[in-house]
Order: sequence, then C-alpha cells, then structure tokens
Amino acid sequence: MANKSSHTKDKFIFIAGPCVIENERLTLQIASFLKELTQKYSFRFIFKASFDKANRTSFKSFRGPGFYKGLKILAKVKEKLGIEVLSDIHTPQQAKVAGEILDVIQIPAFLCRQTDLLIAAAGTKRIVNVKKGQFLSPQEMRFVVEKIEAAGGKNIFLTERGTFFGYNNLVVDFRSFAIMKKIGYPVIFDVTHSLQRPGKKAGYSGGDKEFAIPLARAAVAFGVDGLFCEVHPKPQKALSDKETSLDFKEAAKVAEEAFKIKNAR
Repeated sequence: MANKSSHTKDKFIFIAGPCVIENERLTLQIASFLKELTQKYSFRFIFKASFDKANRTSFKSFRGPGFYKGLKILAKVKEKLGIEVLSDIHTPQQAKVAGEILDVIQIPAFLCRQTDLLIAAAGTKRIVNVKKGQFLSPQEMRFVVEKIEAAGGKNIFLTERGTFFGYNNLVVDFRSFAIMKKIGYPVIFDVTHSLQRPGKKAGYSGGDKEFAIPLARAAVAFGVDGLFCEVHPKPQKALSDKETSLDFKEAAKVAEEAFKIKNAR
C-alpha cells in the first residue's frame, strides 16, 4: 500500500531528545547538539522531550516540569532553533493547547488504544505519532489508525518500541516493521525504549544499551522510515531512562551508521 501521509519519506526521520524535560538550559543544549548532528546528514530532525512522565514506575520518580511549563520550554526551543518539536499527551483535554505549540503529538504506548485520546490528537491536525503498545501486535495498529483517520487525522507516524517477552524484558520482532508499513504511514523504530528492562531495577526500568547500535543498523537496513532515540549528555545523571539513553557520542554514532546504511540500500 502506498504511503497515505502527506509528509513524504524523502528525508530520513530522526526523532531524538531527552526522556523528560529537566530544565530549560539542558533542553536547549541537547536540542542544539542534535540539530547540528542531523543537519550533517540532511535528516528530518524532530526534537522530543516529555513535559510529564505520567507512567513512571515509582511515585517518587521525577515526572517533569508539568504541562504548561514544559510546553513553554518546548516553544522556546522551537522558536530559538527553528526545529520541529514533539511531546506526549495523556488526556484528551491536553490536545488542543499542546497542538498550538507541538508539531508532532505523541500517544504513549500504554495509551495507544484510548479512543478519546486518539480522536483529540487527530483534531489538532498535527502529526500524530503513536507508539505501538508493548502488549499489541503490529496487525492491531490498523485499528488504531482507523480511529485517527475517522477523526480527520491524515498525518500519522507508527513507532515500534518492543514487545513484552515475559516479565521485565522486551524484544523487537522485525516483522513488525513490514506489517505496519503496509498500513500506509511512516514507521519509526524507537531504539532506546526497545532496550528497556521495564521495572527491572528497584523502582525504575533497567536496560541493555549495548544493543542500541546493532539494532539501529538492522532496522535501517530493513527499511524503517526513521529512528527514535533518547539522548542526554550524561545518561547516568538523567532523571529518567538513564539506563538506555544515549550520550552525545553514542547518538552521533547511531546517526552516522543510519546515514551510511540508508545510502547503501
């Protein structure tokens, strides 16, 4: 099936940024680095950062600056650097205000079947990036897309972020890319979330970051339309997803490998 999105696949999509907005200074630092990195390869760069991590394992975990403060920081990133920005929404009520700033509205994996949330996101007329639930088959994403399309959504990304394999473990079934591409929209591979060991640590998720580059290579070779990576200058000091976030050197390596393989296909 042909790509139904009005956003062409001429440019490889690179969605990246910190898991959560920690502060304005750090957010701008990461965004500036990633803009420069992706310009080197002529990727379509979309900066990602969450204003609220609403599904943290522990109540004590840092969630972010919150809805309004977080959107204000993302608006500043967008204005100062001239880049597209993405963040998650968690309730239908957040969609309209978020859509006034965000270029891409993301639906978290655990909420990917929430009809009212999908309809509200579609109503913004922004790109809707849906993370495939860890519990969902790729075939079932067709029904998610149908909900968005029924509400007038025409620009959709579908993101693979691994599937539960027993407790505290995720695996990536590469058949998922081919199955979801048949739905007709760009398919993104979420490199870093796919490496998680959900709930493996005491109150937070662990992960296997050493597989980031080989999995990214394989996904690009398979033909995905883009990659999604969480990036932090000092991952072990990150306030969320520190076990799987890439540092600047690792992010640069992923981008370089993606460029080489994409151009070799």
